[in-house]
Amino acid sequence: MRALVIEGPRKASIQEVAYPEPAAGEVTIKVQRTGICGTDFHIFEGEFISPFPIIPGHEFSGTIHKIGEYVTGLQVGDRVSADPSLFCGACDFCLTHRGNQCVNWNALGNTVNGSMAEYVSMPAKNVFKIPDTMSFAEAAFIEPIACVVHAMNRLQLQVGNRVLLFGAGAMGQQLVQAIEKVGASELVVVDKDQDKLNAAIQFGATKGILVENVEKELSQAHYPYGFDIVVDATGIPAVIEKALDYMGPCAKYLQFGVTPEHSKISINPFKLYNKDWTLIGSMAINHTFLPALHWIKEGRIVTEPLISKVISLEETVEFLAHPKDPSILKVQISF
Repeated sequence: MRALVIEGPRKASIQEVAYPEPAAGEVTIKVQRTGICGTDFHIFEGEFISPFPIIPGHEFSGTIHKIGEYVTGLQVGDRVSADPSLFCGACDFCLTHRGNQCVNWNALGNTVNGSMAEYVSMPAKNVFKIPDTMSFAEAAFIEPIACVVHAMNRLQLQVGNRVLLFGAGAMGQQLVQAIEKVGASELVVVDKDQDKLNAAIQFGATKGILVENVEKELSQAHYPYGFDIVVDATGIPAVIEKALDYMGPCAKYLQFGVTPEHSKISINPFKLYNKDWTLIGSMAINHTFLPALHWIKEGRIVTEPLISKVISLEETVEFLAHPKDPSILKVQISF
């Protein structure tokens, strides 16, 4: 089968690799759509925890192609998506509902071969049927939305909170929709692209601010007490460091964007103490795949307008290697 293989930092090619036969308790899925995630770029650049060589890809949909022994409840031809999380289920964290911190954590496309291939094998317990009313394009968004659901669970936003979000890319647009649904009053979004800000407003943001206007628009004259919640969806250390300046008393900060593994920022520990700040991380998924599926199924989170481009597997190598158009939201691979 054809697969995109990353052999090392900035070294990727399309290769013929062995078909992934399903082991006992597994199924092999014929991939229909795979979304390209910011984490895939970090893997390509050698900035993530992934080993090489690796087939990336973890947000996908398809149909069951082959079923391993002892699998029940699934049939060849079923339309599905799958939670890429591979938790051991036996460590202290798995046993206390913190599977995303599993001591033996693995994930499809991150530490083991993923879905940028014609076929991928998965534990059957991770596979979820999708309704006929849901397109493969929509179903490939279940994984990123599951990350958003986990973030919302971590954040525990209170109705009426005033929120500032940095980054209006594909994940930022999903966060906007979730934050609006959860009950924020004011939701201000910052980005460098006006079209993305316009989209964020369509999805529920109350204001969009271009990066070059941040200091003026977010000055103390306009926001003397800062915001209740500040969220980063850029993963850019310089943006993160600046974002902390806009936290008000008792504010929460959510780090959602993935940074390069060894990034560092400076923080004023007196402000952290004096202002009663709460700093929150949100790592991937934690048993939130099914709620995300329901959110899409019921039309609570809209995804198809977020697809800027659909490309082939062969085109993906060049797409990863070159800086993308800043106006692009989600790019999906079609098989």
